[in-house]
Amino acid sequence: MAPRGRILLCVPLALLLLVMAPHGASQGACHQYTNKTCEECLKNVSCLWCSSDKKCMDYPVKNVLPPSSLCKLSSARWGVCWVNFEALIITMSVVGGAILVALFICCCCCCRKKKSKKPDKEDEKAAREREQRRVRQEERRVEMKSRHDEIRKKYGLFKEDNPYAKFENN
Repeated sequence: MAPRGRILLCVPLALLLLVMAPHGASQGACHQYTNKTCEECLKNVSCLWCSSDKKCMDYPVKNVLPPSSLCKLSSARWGVCWVNFEALIITMSVVGGAILVALFICCCCCCRKKKSKKPDKEDEKAAREREQRRVRQEERRVEMKSRHDEIRKKYGLFKEDNPYAKFENN
């Protein structure tokens, strides 16, 4: 699995463990791992490893991010040793932004589909008017044809139904 995938999987688990971890029992227990390895320090989920000083300290649970007076964000490790808080903040910002953009695009697409599927009142009115004009035009066309036929009959210009009737022997 790629490092990004590990970040996305491990960070929420680590945050969940931090929330669920008993805070009173392990106070001060993290200091015994100072000057040891990051892995040893982070076995306890309530500990924070500062890689610049090689110090293991209790995670300041009152703050979401450790204050810079304890350890710089680029050196602070929590949950896993290969992810620092700076990379975590950038990654979570990018992922959160991508999710927001995706949701916005989905909402826009859904709204357009709903709008295009359901014609609005103006479109319906225009379609009704077009149909009424077409019907009236057809009625006028039939009326004009009948008037013209009457005039043709009156003046003997009416075309016969069968043009070949002239050639029949009577």
